[in-house]
Amino acid sequence: MNIWAFIQDQLLGMQWLNQLIGSGLSALGVDGTSRIGGSIQFFLYDVLKITVLLCVLIFVISYIQSYFPPERSKRILGGFHGIWANVVSALLGTVTPFCSCSSIPLFIGFTSAGLPLGVTFSFLISSPMVDLGSLVLLMGIFGAKVAAVYVVLGLMIAVIGGTMIEKLKMEKYVEGFILSAGGVDLESPELTVKERLSYAKEQMTGTFKKVFPYILIGVGIGAVIHNWIPESWIEAILGSDNPFGVVLATLVGIPMYADIFGTIPVAEALLSKGAQLGTVLSFMMGVTTLSLPSLIMLRKAVKPKLLALFIGICTAGIILVGYLFNAMQAILL
Repeated sequence: MNIWAFIQDQLLGMQWLNQLIGSGLSALGVDGTSRIGGSIQFFLYDVLKITVLLCVLIFVISYIQSYFPPERSKRILGGFHGIWANVVSALLGTVTPFCSCSSIPLFIGFTSAGLPLGVTFSFLISSPMVDLGSLVLLMGIFGAKVAAVYVVLGLMIAVIGGTMIEKLKMEKYVEGFILSAGGVDLESPELTVKERLSYAKEQMTGTFKKVFPYILIGVGIGAVIHNWIPESWIEAILGSDNPFGVVLATLVGIPMYADIFGTIPVAEALLSKGAQLGTVLSFMMGVTTLSLPSLIMLRKAVKPKLLALFIGICTAGIILVGYLFNAMQAILL
């Protein structure tokens, strides 16, 4: 238990970094207990911590992803049938891009290649919601139990949602140009270790440049919430006294665009101010899974009825997960 606490607090949570920043600010005459000093410390600590974790995670996951190009992924998914195909598709989504907009081109490619629609939707739901990056970051912020339950429930949403879409026979609501495109089954060249490392480095650099502004925005919002917004306000809106807090957090999160790295600082600050665990996790899921830009992109590929079904399934699943987390908060934290 002591070893695991060390891994969670010092390696993933980087508490040593927070203490180092606090000491540095004190040496400069900045009071870390004041609102301004606390905001500065929160901002510096979270930006540095998330940046380090982001770069390490993207590099590792991109290296793993180099073994699963679209052609190979299609063959893997094509070898499974029924609900197992949805399960494998959801699991495959955990080692693919970090935001919903990045997942949609792969979803279109899989659908054009002739994979069952429900299977491709399981992938589309799980990819932004439960990637490996979210697992590691959630472990560092909220602990292993919260991270594990979050991933399991997220995968369940993906599997159930994809299965429902499959059973409802929604293929006619996919835009015709996608169904008629067909797939080009090209053999992916076998990469050397050096080429895989180079690919991982390129992905890390490119993703970091794209994501870093959202980290700054997310941490900035988190710093304001953490040190300037009265706790009573957060408790009144997102605390246990408001039975509609989960619904509100989910609906507020949907129009926003960010990924797990930008939303976690906001969730962390909200939780510290008295918001319920399930409420802040529902907010995170809403932002990462149902962001407005990704829905606009998805509308180009599917017709309104299928888009509405996708939104409804994800929203209902996220709200249900939020209430389940709130009920289990005392056990998980």
